[in-house]
Amino acid sequence: MKLSQIKNHLATAVSVNFKLPGGEYVPEHFHVTEVGLVTKHFIDCGGVERLEKLINFQLWNANDTEHRLKPQKLANIIALSEKKLGITDLDIEVEYQSDTIGKYDLDFDGTDFLLMPKQTACLAQNVCGIDGKLQKVPAGILQAFDNACCTPGDGCC
Repeated sequence: MKLSQIKNHLATAVSVNFKLPGGEYVPEHFHVTEVGLVTKHFIDCGGVERLEKLINFQLWNANDTEHRLKPQKLANIIALSEKKLGITDLDIEVEYQSDTIGKYDLDFDGTDFLLMPKQTACLAQNVCGIDGKLQKVPAGILQAFDNACCTPGDGCC
C-alpha cells in the first residue's frame, strides 16, 4: 500500500485497526511509535546494485489499555512525517513485535488494515540459475565480485 492510499482510507475511517495474518488483531491500545523513511542500498547476489526506499510504521503495545489511536491522529502523524522527513508517496512497511520484529506489507479490506506477510527472495534468479536458465552477465559486474564469497551457480542464494 502506498502512503496516498492509507491517507485516503484514514479520511473516512471510523477507527484504526490492524489485523495480523492469522486473523487476530493488534491490541486496540497500540501506539505508532515511529513513522520513518527507510533507504536500503545493496548489491544482490547477481552483482546488481539496488536502491529501495519505503515508509516504515512501527506498532507497539504498552500497558496503557485506555489508549486508542484515532484516524485523524494517525493522519496528523503522517502529515508531520511528510513535512519533517520529506516523505513522498512510497510503499509502506509495518513493523510489529512478535517473537522478533515482524515486517509486513499493508493492505485494506474496507474496514481494517491488514498486515500481510513479507517473503525473502533471490532478486537475481536468472543469474544464479534458480529458474533453470543461467543468463550471461556483463564481465564488469562480476569482476567486482572475484574475491566475494558468493558467485553465480554456487548455491549462495
